[in-house]
Amino acid sequence: MSHGARVIRTGVSSGGPAAPPPAAASSSAGSDAELMDGAYFRSCAGMLKVAQMISLLIGFISVNSSQWTDYSAYSYFQIVTMCDLVMILFFYIIHIFRIYRKLTCVSWPLAEFLHYLIGTILLLIASIVAASKSYNLTGLVAGAVRLCLLVLTLFKLQCILSRALEIFCL
Repeated sequence: MSHGARVIRTGVSSGGPAAPPPAAASSSAGSDAELMDGAYFRSCAGMLKVAQMISLLIGFISVNSSQWTDYSAYSYFQIVTMCDLVMILFFYIIHIFRIYRKLTCVSWPLAEFLHYLIGTILLLIASIVAASKSYNLTGLVAGAVRLCLLVLTLFKLQCILSRALEIFCL
């Protein structure tokens, strides 16, 4: 069974030096060669990641500056918020520097979906436990910040889920 002949163009002829690339190909390759993705800074997903990092930092600072930092519930909340903040920063850097294009062996939408799923569950548990240990008004304010953080995380989870379903259903 014959599959037919294929033509492979290398840009170099056997009789001389390589020809310069066409102008149209160099302009599209220039956008791929850029180090950072400037459009991701202004995208909805990028701004939402920044908002999540800021709200995680506010939640961490509010618990850290409260007078009840000796409870194990607050230590657990601090650990969960810092781990989640580091992982969101990791995915932010992955998108900013377009590392996902070079590491194609990882399913990035699935990895991000699993991160947000596990992070949401851990933040929910930590928020419930820490809010149940709060007996003062400042504890209720910190609980409101945690709930705001949870809503942002759930919204991001919904965005990632819809994007992952679009990718897997195509």
